[in-house]
Amino acid sequence: MPIFSNNKGKLESISETPFDLEKDVQKMVEENMKTIFNLDFITSEYILNDLRVDSLGYDEETESFVIIEYKRDKNFSVIDQGYAYLALLLNNKADFTLMYNEKTSKSLKKDDIDWSQSRIIFIAPFYTTYQRKAIELKDLPIELWEIKKYSNNTILLNQIQQPEKGDSIKTISQKSEVIKNVSKEVMVCTEEMHLQNRPEPILRLYNELKENIFTIGQDITLKPKRVYIAFIRKTNFVDVVPRKSDIQLFLNLKEGVLNDPRKLARDISKLGHHGNGDYDIKLSETKDIGYVMSLIRQSYDKN
Repeated sequence: MPIFSNNKGKLESISETPFDLEKDVQKMVEENMKTIFNLDFITSEYILNDLRVDSLGYDEETESFVIIEYKRDKNFSVIDQGYAYLALLLNNKADFTLMYNEKTSKSLKKDDIDWSQSRIIFIAPFYTTYQRKAIELKDLPIELWEIKKYSNNTILLNQIQQPEKGDSIKTISQKSEVIKNVSKEVMVCTEEMHLQNRPEPILRLYNELKENIFTIGQDITLKPKRVYIAFIRKTNFVDVVPRKSDIQLFLNLKEGVLNDPRKLARDISKLGHHGNGDYDIKLSETKDIGYVMSLIRQSYDKN
């Protein structure tokens, strides 16, 4: 798709320019990891057991490590390399935990980390059709991101989306001992997982709520996590938990910020909870969706 700048009504073409070195991409991502992926940057070029991790991040929300690899080679195997790095992480938990503590001056224990949410991010300027096809599997803890640089110094990062339906990685795991062992421990969360065994009225309520949320803006993504379904702008603005008798929502707003004339939301700032923010809402009837959306929009605007 061509990109233009508007110079007093005259469109001028903005051309794509290559990155000179893979290191340029790595340096930019590491310095902006929180902005791009909402991850804490931990370390660079970590070598263990003859494998080198380009960048290591930590996801505070899921309490898990994320390995980031940068590729210019068009022939690398997404599956083979991704699972090799995951196996390195899972087989050396103590080493990664110790390194994290040394780099951050914190004192996490190995059991404080949710290893089941470990994942790999590949970043490259281009992916082949074969590589794109490789992620058309469910349960795959691997993300592909394309990065482009343009002549006006604009950077574009775009995630290659996995299809909603596809074969499970478990169907091919028997062919590889590495994939089989990693798949036993790493759990890829899905929307379907959260909706399983929910009664039909709750499924209808959830689908209507979801449709309304996506009408707020075009910059919203849905990302299932272990204990909730996150709706994300720059960060989570509402976390949704479909339950047997209602839907629980967590609004990512600080205590005292929410304008809620009906007092439908509950202040949970003093309570322990999984979702982000200081408010939760229990939605059980379709007639309340309109009002609940007015509260969700406030969180969207703040995030």
